[in-house]
Amino acid sequence: MSSFLADLPLAGTLIGTDFEGWSAELRAEFAEHAFDGEVGSRLLSENDRVRVWEIRLEPGERWHAHRHVLDYFWTAVNAGTSRQHTFDGTTRDVSYGAGETRHFHFRPGEYLLHDIQNVGESTLVFTTVEHLDSDNDALPLPAHDVEDAR
Repeated sequence: MSSFLADLPLAGTLIGTDFEGWSAELRAEFAEHAFDGEVGSRLLSENDRVRVWEIRLEPGERWHAHRHVLDYFWTAVNAGTSRQHTFDGTTRDVSYGAGETRHFHFRPGEYLLHDIQNVGESTLVFTTVEHLDSDNDALPLPAHDVEDAR
């Protein structure tokens, strides 16, 4: 595991290491999305200070691998359970309480590349706020993703 990953507030129960159970397709997705800055399924707002995202996943749905480079926090809008694969080869199952929030800080060059799948029985919704004044530059996003460019 990268040393800085040990300092991040990664949630959940470790269920696999060393890419155990990862399909060839999942490994290929992580390579393809290694610099994908779409950290949510919908960009709600962006200004010169923050990007505000929503992730909304129905049971069984997943959001592809994506890379966090900016300081950010997420808040679970409702309770639920996810499975996440992380670029260091770990897999975790995570349970969330409504309102649960976690904050992340990345020093220059640090990042988190992971996916998220709803393995629970109800819709899983998060709000994620990225801070654009972080130590790392923001990753570029496709223009169509910005719904509110105020």
